[in-house]
Amino acid sequence: MLEAMDNWQQGGPGSGRRPGPEGATGGAEPPLPPSLNPRGRGAVPQPQRSIPGSRPPGGPVGAPGGRAPGQPARRRRSRKRIAAYVALGLVGALLATAGGTYAWADSKLNQQNVLADYPGRPAPGKGTNWLIVGSDSRDGLSDTQKQQLHTGSDDGKRSDSMMVLHIGDHGNTLMSIPRDSWVPIPQHLDTAGTGRTIPATTSKINSAFNNGGGQLLAETVEKNTGIHIDHYAEVGFAGFVGIVDAVGGVHMCIDKDIQDQDSGLNLKAGCQTLDGQQSLAFVRQRHQMADQDLGRMRNQQKFLAALAHQAATPSTLLDPFTLYPLIGSGLDTLIVDKDTGLTDLASLFEAMRSVSGGDGKSITIPISNPNYRTPDGQSAVKWDPVKSKQVFDAIENDNPLPAS
Repeated sequence: MLEAMDNWQQGGPGSGRRPGPEGATGGAEPPLPPSLNPRGRGAVPQPQRSIPGSRPPGGPVGAPGGRAPGQPARRRRSRKRIAAYVALGLVGALLATAGGTYAWADSKLNQQNVLADYPGRPAPGKGTNWLIVGSDSRDGLSDTQKQQLHTGSDDGKRSDSMMVLHIGDHGNTLMSIPRDSWVPIPQHLDTAGTGRTIPATTSKINSAFNNGGGQLLAETVEKNTGIHIDHYAEVGFAGFVGIVDAVGGVHMCIDKDIQDQDSGLNLKAGCQTLDGQQSLAFVRQRHQMADQDLGRMRNQQKFLAALAHQAATPSTLLDPFTLYPLIGSGLDTLIVDKDTGLTDLASLFEAMRSVSGGDGKSITIPISNPNYRTPDGQSAVKWDPVKSKQVFDAIENDNPLPAS
């Protein structure tokens, strides 16, 4: 009897103890061995009754410490679900913010019918062509700012710079147009609202902008180059200064000291960060250049490429404290054609950035005479008729530029 009791306590052979699932030894108490069963050796062991809702001591069979099978896995799945919900919430918030920013910025675009059709307009070519104009419009500047920026107080606006940006498969090209280029100006309506037709004439190309705004300038550029203009962008003094200040200034390396009384520029040679006021003076000054306007255009190309590079960096685009002022400052005085949206402007900045990164070229329309004396005694710029046409054809057909 003692031997049977010992075997039963140790769970040894002959004890009658049944292992639990997967060999577990915990769980419900096993029946007594026949030798100790008060009903006798032939009695059938009775199953133990459990109280509903109760848990046997030690927990369910195979679950040490009373932990239900699979509970750690359920906890892991729960944590993963919570993380997924948080991630979805963050993505939703970002999309909502981005959508709100896009709608807000898109509503600030000043879209005008600049690129109107007319008889004989060049057909669309390959790639995308932008006409970019910097005007001397003082809109948005206070009297104090006009004095600080040395802009003067003239009403209206004149072209301070103009460029064609070609975005194509053979690299992007930024082509400056001298504002004193001597070209035919098409017939147009008087912008004073008189309804009078101004006959065609030959004059400096900036007179097209002065007398007919962006629409007449775009038509003049198209007719003299054969390049179809797909998009138009124009920014005034106030917008230019605001954009530069919004991105924290533009890093430039100056070859030599510059001191220009007309623009108010006073810079030492070397690499430095220019603020909005200094930047405007830098792109406007020309008296330090031996070739005057042509030298100024080189500075403008260099500066705009650096500005586009700075504006398109992740530190600018991903920082709302920089991005929002940039959008607000830039779009307040920006004029675009009616088909230009924010995605088009993004491609414009990316193309300008690629030019500064070496994936494109900055050129000036080939010149035959930079000091052409006009019939009425003005000093103007004459294009090289052969070389300039080769460049224009390459841009319109998205072909590599001819060797210079």
